[in-house]
Amino acid sequence: MKIRVYYEDTDTGGVVYHSNYLNFCERARSEVFFAKGVTPVLKYGHFVARKVNADFYKSAKLGDMLEVKTKLVEIRAASFSLSQEIYKEEEKIFSLEILLVYIDFEGKVQKLDDGSKEMILSLF
Repeated sequence: MKIRVYYEDTDTGGVVYHSNYLNFCERARSEVFFAKGVTPVLKYGHFVARKVNADFYKSAKLGDMLEVKTKLVEIRAASFSLSQEIYKEEEKIFSLEILLVYIDFEGKVQKLDDGSKEMILSLF
């Protein structure tokens, strides 16, 4: 997914504020669902971040065009892991490993049914 860096994404020096790289990855994850006509909110629950590991290599700046690449790493009974990388032109500037857990609308961890697992596998 392509993302342009806007003024709202930067600090006063025009450099992307560190937490916005997480936002860019969140947008890209959501777009994967939307592109297939579904949402990350399923019939009985939704996904929440359980663990995030991020590496910052270089900064992006106001006006830069970035690309977020997302890959499925693993799917388990109640969760799945993704690897996401942000590139500026051909150079990797950020990487993220994220564990997303499926919870019901009351906040309790739930197993993914076979249909939900198949849907996730088809997305990534």
